[in-house]
Amino acid sequence: MSDAAAVLHKPSTADDGDVDDYIPLTDPDISGAEVEILGRLLSSGALSDGRMVRAFEDAFAAYVGRDHAVAVSSGTMATLLMLKGYGIGEGDEVLCSPFGWHQVQHAVALSGATPVLVDIDYWQHTINPEKAAALVTPKTKAILAGNVNGHPAHWDELRALADAKNLILLEDSTEAIGSTYKGRMVGTFGDAAVFNFSEPGILLAGEGGMIVTDDRDLAHRLRYMRRRETEHRNTVVITRTLPWQAGMSDLNAALALVQLKRLPEILTRRNLVIAYYDAAMASFEGIKPPYRGPGAEVVNPMVYCVHLGTRFTASGRRSIIEDLDTHDIDASDFGQPLHTQQYYIEALGEALGEQRAGRGACPVCTKTADRVLALPLHRKITRDQVAFIVETLKDASINTGAGAAIYL
Repeated sequence: MSDAAAVLHKPSTADDGDVDDYIPLTDPDISGAEVEILGRLLSSGALSDGRMVRAFEDAFAAYVGRDHAVAVSSGTMATLLMLKGYGIGEGDEVLCSPFGWHQVQHAVALSGATPVLVDIDYWQHTINPEKAAALVTPKTKAILAGNVNGHPAHWDELRALADAKNLILLEDSTEAIGSTYKGRMVGTFGDAAVFNFSEPGILLAGEGGMIVTDDRDLAHRLRYMRRRETEHRNTVVITRTLPWQAGMSDLNAALALVQLKRLPEILTRRNLVIAYYDAAMASFEGIKPPYRGPGAEVVNPMVYCVHLGTRFTASGRRSIIEDLDTHDIDASDFGQPLHTQQYYIEALGEALGEQRAGRGACPVCTKTADRVLALPLHRKITRDQVAFIVETLKDASINTGAGAAIYL
């Protein structure tokens, strides 16, 4: 057994330590095992031979239940290469969501294809399949659907739509590692799927992304596009596809490999904090339990999100965030919807027209995005801190003049 492999079999030695008064939105769950493996790698004399990357790919493919895994430098790059691997580019349309944190949908525009933004399900914030079906045109080549903040998308309906229209179904699991839908792990529903390993995710590698698939030919194309490998450097022969410098480093892979080994422990700690939140929110008048749609058996959120009531506006949410900040609580929105951002307003308006791409094209997303509030979620948060966060949130909602008009 190699030194790196031996480290993976050692129990973690996380130091819980004291928590400062400030409560950050995210705090990486790093143990002594991650520190040790990085130290061993830094002193090994080889930082880019790919051994750790290959080990992480093998372990991650086995964890998700796919035949192939290809590690790259980010979730956005994973999505871009995935699209390129399927030959999707200029002149093509890809149905995708305007909502999400990591917003890997940018890769659609970067590929040269046109992102067609589909409005979302009001409750679980994932793509609405009926609205997706209405947007299919002869130019549509793929659906890119995300498991938003850990909640699986409507995969049965999306698969039926993709099959009926002969579309490629691509899965964005950048926010949902370990979640399950009807007995299957996220990452197994698309023809290919992408994951992300940057904050505020659960499995962290500093930076990095992964493409998983059962298609051997696609995996081969992705590995070639990812970067020029050592065996290619002594030849001037270049195929029709130029390689990108988009590989994951051994350092990131080593960190991710230990995190993957510790993932059950990491999720257990986070779920304890979620249980604290659920119990505290139960006493908040007007609060409903966190929504879990049919078939969503396991939901692993990146952050704990509350959904403000209809009396609230984006400015009201901003006031609450500022109020929480004065009490050293780091809170956030869940990202600006793509259809309200300048690039997409201009580019999609020109490509698709006002009716398909204007601000009114995704009304549910607009209303939802204005009222989603992300609260801290990581293993260092205590029961008392959760109680403090929720009480402060109650006071902040009253300070905005809307009382306790908040629901999850």
